[in-house]
Amino acid sequence: MEKHRDRKIAVLSPIAWRTPPERYGAWETVASNITEGLVARGWDVTLFATADSITKGRLHAVVPKGYEENPGADAKVAEYLHISEMFEHAGDFDLIHNHYDFMGLSYSRLVQTPVLTTIHGFSSPQIMPVYEKYKDSNFVSISDSDRVEELNYLATVYNGIDLSLYPLVEKRGEDLVFLGRIHPDKGLHLAIEVARASGRRLVIAGIIQDERYFREEVEPYIDGEQIRYIGPVDVAGKNELFAKAVALLHLNTIPERFGLVLAEANAAGVPVIAMDLGSCREVIADNETGFLVKNTGEAVEAIERLSSIESVACRSRVETLFSVETMVKGYEQVYSTIFER
Repeated sequence: MEKHRDRKIAVLSPIAWRTPPERYGAWETVASNITEGLVARGWDVTLFATADSITKGRLHAVVPKGYEENPGADAKVAEYLHISEMFEHAGDFDLIHNHYDFMGLSYSRLVQTPVLTTIHGFSSPQIMPVYEKYKDSNFVSISDSDRVEELNYLATVYNGIDLSLYPLVEKRGEDLVFLGRIHPDKGLHLAIEVARASGRRLVIAGIIQDERYFREEVEPYIDGEQIRYIGPVDVAGKNELFAKAVALLHLNTIPERFGLVLAEANAAGVPVIAMDLGSCREVIADNETGFLVKNTGEAVEAIERLSSIESVACRSRVETLFSVETMVKGYEQVYSTIFER
């Protein structure tokens, strides 16, 4: 890969949050990890992100802070100022690595610089006409399960996490943990059902993305004892939860696209009980780093088998498949494919 490291790479990050985010922001986390991993391996990288973002590469910003963190911001204005700024500088780069979904993709034919789009998930059928229009562009999927047949995929590259942020927990605790968006898709109501059926305490952390759902299907069960909600947490907060956790519950109701929190929990040695939908079976090795289930009854039964999961095995799988280093090497191969055409 050394022969290509003199090439200049632009990484286009989303701007809902800072890159890397302080609490929530999976796409920004991945964009940051790719940027920092490339810089560590000698690449010349410019990160297009919010002005308060942190990078060892070059930072280019026109938006002061994430629109989710700035109540007065208009999200669309911020997004198009940001994306257009990147593409107006396209000639300065040898490759644009787009993490801004279909919006960044829609600029790709206006520039000569090749564009690689990491698809972090198809958020709605309504965005598919854009992908269909640009189906011959360069795409990477983040799991084999989250693909559509017509697109020109160059590879699947699993998301990588910074393992130094998630130390291995020596002795697992007793709590069940839920980490993620509070939205029906993530199945928090199912996690509550499992906690109540098993008699275990459930600690919930994450942003409330669906207020009605939280009010009607989550809040009535929060008693501060068996079911606790502590709000969004940063990395230190996650590690506090992992230190007391017997397992992470991830009972998603739709196919998972990747699931960074699955890898984060396993990195800390915490087993994951996940619904067998989408990428969960790619991230979790059933009966080795957690359990894949089809319903809440199976999830309750899985809790009784958690002692069979070795914490070291959980971390070892993450080290092999889901580290920043593994991810960056995967992208280097994709970059070489594009440069050598």
